[in-house]
Amino acid sequence: MTGISAEAEGTVQRLRDGMAGGVLSFPLTSFHGDGGLDLDSYRAYLTGQLAASPGLGPAPGAVFPACGTGEFFSLDEDEYREVVRATVEVAAGRLPVVAGIGYGWAQARRFARIAEEAGADALLVLPHYLVAAPQDGLVEQLRQIAAGTSLPLIAYQRGQVAFTAEGLRRIAGIPTVIGLKDGHSDLDRLQRLTLAAPDGFLFFNGASTAEIQARAYATVGVPAYSSAVHAFAPEIANAFFTALHTDDHTTTTKLLRDFYVPLVELRDRVPGYAVSLIKAAARLRDLPVGPTRAPLTDPGPTDLTALEKILDTGLGLVGAQRQR
Repeated sequence: MTGISAEAEGTVQRLRDGMAGGVLSFPLTSFHGDGGLDLDSYRAYLTGQLAASPGLGPAPGAVFPACGTGEFFSLDEDEYREVVRATVEVAAGRLPVVAGIGYGWAQARRFARIAEEAGADALLVLPHYLVAAPQDGLVEQLRQIAAGTSLPLIAYQRGQVAFTAEGLRRIAGIPTVIGLKDGHSDLDRLQRLTLAAPDGFLFFNGASTAEIQARAYATVGVPAYSSAVHAFAPEIANAFFTALHTDDHTTTTKLLRDFYVPLVELRDRVPGYAVSLIKAAARLRDLPVGPTRAPLTDPGPTDLTALEKILDTGLGLVGAQRQR
C-alpha cells in the first residue's frame, strides 16, 4: 500500500500475518453485578483469551477490544480508555490491538485520540449512529476521522453503512484506511468490492457468527473472519479455523451442523443475543465477564438451558470440557 507511514505498513503486515494464522478475537467487556466496569476481571479473562496452548489452540491473529461484542456502545470515554489500555498491556506487543471507535466523526475522533494514547495499533470504525447516508457522506465521514488520528483505520460496513465499488475506491484512497470489515453478507456486492480494491487492501468477514459463512466468504477472496465463539470457547473456534484451513470438510460440516447452526438459531430468537448470548456462554464456563448492560438483556432460564446443551455439544466435538 502507498501513502501510509512505515509504522502503519508494519501494522498492515502484522494484521495480514495474523489473519492467516488465527481467528480475530473480539473480547467481551467485564462488568460487576451492579453494571460497573470490572477491570481486574477483564484482565484475567483477556489473558486466557490471548493464550496459546495445546488445549486452546493457537493465539488469535489480532484482538479487537471495545467493539460490538465488547459493548462499545455502553462505555463512556473513561471506561473505554481503561479497556483499551488494559488490552494493550495484556497483549504486550504479541499481536495487533485494533480498538473500536464510532458514532459521528467528531465523537469518533475523541475515541480515536484516546485509543492512540492508550497504545492501540489500529482502529475499527463502527457504523455511525442512526441515519442512512449517501456514498459522499460515508466517504467524508472516514476522511474526517482520518484527519484526527495517525492510526490506520478499518471501515466496518453493516446496517446503514454499505459501500459501492466506487465508494470503496474512494475510501481506499484515504492513506490511512487499510481495510474493510463486511457485515452484510451480500457476496455479489462483496466480490465487486474486492475487485475494486487496490493491492494490499485488507478484507474481513464480519458476519454475525462468521463461521457460518466462512466458506462462502473465502470463495470471493475474504478468508479472514472475526469469531464471537472465540470469546467463550477458543477450543471450538480454533478447531473450526484449523479444519477450514486444512480442507477438513468432515470436521467443518459437523461443527457447523451440530454446534454453529443451533447456536445461531438460538441467537436469532431475541434481539441483542449476538452479544448477551455470547456473554452467557462465557459465564457458563466461569469466565469473569459479568452481565450485559442495558439495553441488552441476559438470557432467561429456558434459553440458558438450551445454550448449555449447545455449548456442551460443541466442546464435546473438539474433545474439550466446559470447565478448563
